[in-house]
Amino acid sequence: MRTFFSLCFGLSLAAIAAGCGGDSEPAADAPSDGDGKPHVALIMKSLANEFFSTMAAGAENHQQEHADEYRLTVNGIKDERDLARQVALVEEMVASGVDAIVIAPADSKALVPVLKRAQDEGIIVINIDNRLDADVLADQGATIPFVGPDNRAGARKVAEYLAGQLSKGDEVVVLEGIRTSFNGQQRRLGFEDAMQAAGIEIVDSQSAQWEMSQANQIASSMLSEHPDIKAILACNDSMAMGAMAAVKAAGRTDDVKIIGFDNISAVQDAIREGRIVATADQHGDQLAVYGIEYALKLLADPESAVEDRETPVDLITVEELQ
Repeated sequence: MRTFFSLCFGLSLAAIAAGCGGDSEPAADAPSDGDGKPHVALIMKSLANEFFSTMAAGAENHQQEHADEYRLTVNGIKDERDLARQVALVEEMVASGVDAIVIAPADSKALVPVLKRAQDEGIIVINIDNRLDADVLADQGATIPFVGPDNRAGARKVAEYLAGQLSKGDEVVVLEGIRTSFNGQQRRLGFEDAMQAAGIEIVDSQSAQWEMSQANQIASSMLSEHPDIKAILACNDSMAMGAMAAVKAAGRTDDVKIIGFDNISAVQDAIREGRIVATADQHGDQLAVYGIEYALKLLADPESAVEDRETPVDLITVEELQ
């Protein structure tokens, strides 16, 4: 186990709540008390996204329940596109001497080199949520296990449910996430799988960078450019909410259906109200916990085989929310 020497940057539960407004910054913890417990760093994407604030809260709750087993530092970036800041967070955690890093990378390629350097320092690295690029990992000589859902299968489930409410030959559009993110690529492919099987045409597909405001603008343009579309398929729930606002502004709430991915509370409300058709639940409150538990296992048994672990992803419709 690595020895923890200096200041580390943490995030209190109050900061997690503030993160929903996009203003969170890592806070400073006290120096290690030398208790010998492993120190795990959780590094996520934007805490302005409810999915990641929920993930952080789930991790904090788990640590409180297992306070005698490990210590936890939680960090997140303000903007999911701020790759430099996420790289810097990894470097800070390496310098502080953590024993393990559990990371939801903002980019599938850009984070690999710094994570390889962390491994070279003897730190256990676990990849959650967004899978790191296999070719870049191989090029860097890094083996980093992925703990997370099959995003393609999850997106396909949601899109198949939507297809059951559409007709062959209907036109739909897709709001993609960041195109260099593996999970965004896989969700788009899952949507495409379902639409192709149902004979439904995707007439436009654009990246809204996972962001609600961008999704609102792009969806508005799509509605204008493609007046016959019957649905908007959003690769996360923040973009689904942006699309929902655009559909309402266009006066098309009754004839344009929307799906998302993540199962945030705002989308659950929209599903109950009939404004969004369905989403996928990848159990965000437990996703970091799965990664933390695997990191602790590898710390306890360094000789155990390192392998990917698939976690659940479930279709959420109004029936599941009743």
